[in-house]
Amino acid sequence: MARNIIAVVPAAGVGARMGADRPKQYLSIAGRTILEHSLAVLAKHPAISQIIVAVSPTDPYINTLNLSEPKIRLVHGGATRAESVLNGLEAIADKSAWVLVHDAARPCLRTTEIDLLLEVKDPQGAILAIPVVDTIKRADEQGRIAKTEDRRYLWQAQTPQFFPLQDLQRALSHALHLGLNITDEALAMEFAGQHPLLIAGRSDNIKITRPEDLALAAFYLTGETL
Repeated sequence: MARNIIAVVPAAGVGARMGADRPKQYLSIAGRTILEHSLAVLAKHPAISQIIVAVSPTDPYINTLNLSEPKIRLVHGGATRAESVLNGLEAIADKSAWVLVHDAARPCLRTTEIDLLLEVKDPQGAILAIPVVDTIKRADEQGRIAKTEDRRYLWQAQTPQFFPLQDLQRALSHALHLGLNITDEALAMEFAGQHPLLIAGRSDNIKITRPEDLALAAFYLTGETL
């Protein structure tokens, strides 16, 4: 039986590092907000049946967007990414579904990358990631080099991240109960004793974090600079 695939997009963050007048997901690239770009690639994938978007209850921007896509459903986000994702999971009726969790500020995802994840049948799930190519230094408390890491075993995590709904829901709930700092869904699964697969993605699947990322994303999306 075919799996029911549902996307969850946590979009309640404020993006303080951008220094903008609004959360970064509402900044515009090529005539659409970053969030609209991120949702569009999910919406056009035929295997994704629903998209749950978790937004702040006091978000003044979400209603200004054109979200006529029938797959999209809004829910209230939480104070942290993990809480927003968990709220999204709890809103899904089909507990046998698999979920694709995708960053609201990662607008350059391609359908071919989604396809790679959806091929995964491993019950521990999988994430998109790219092998680290730079030399990575670990610092000590004084800001000096403590050691150089072996980059052969280092990957930079991306999204989407793909897991059975019930397993991820339990993992996030347990991690939040313990007060753990959950920076992505795979970390919650790791704390639960799981070892998700790493699926090689593309380096242009960037997350908008700093102002200079806007021009790079514009180039990837349109071939033109801002």
